[in-house]
Amino acid sequence: MKRNRNELNKMLASRNNPDYAHGMTASQQILPQQILIVEDEPLIAMMLEDFLEVLDKGVAGSVDTVADALKRIEEGGVDGAILDVNLRGGEKSTAVAEALAARGVPFVFATGGGDDGVAPEFRDRPRLQKPFTMDGVAKALEGL
Repeated sequence: MKRNRNELNKMLASRNNPDYAHGMTASQQILPQQILIVEDEPLIAMMLEDFLEVLDKGVAGSVDTVADALKRIEEGGVDGAILDVNLRGGEKSTAVAEALAARGVPFVFATGGGDDGVAPEFRDRPRLQKPFTMDGVAKALEGL
């Protein structure tokens, strides 16, 4: 764990260096996307927030219910999302996926299982398998 934290610190330090952008193309220097996190486990949500920071992505919000997610989407400024399939109390994130799809906002489903909890109309969407890794989150977001 300590090695991973050191690696994260090195990555952050290099991105805070004013010479970091030197030699990058314009497309590589675009502003970070604002990612909405819909996750009912606070520690997992905080870990995702940390990963997004390291990956130069902004956090558009971190919510733990469908109602809060829909409200945050209505407020705007969400460019992508990570949706936990199964939320507390048996709640599914399907309504959030529908709202994002209607707005053309890309998203990935976060799940520890297969397709069982994902509505049939969204089974072609990208998955982020639990337990999360930095590399897994990065690859999932690249697919957006």
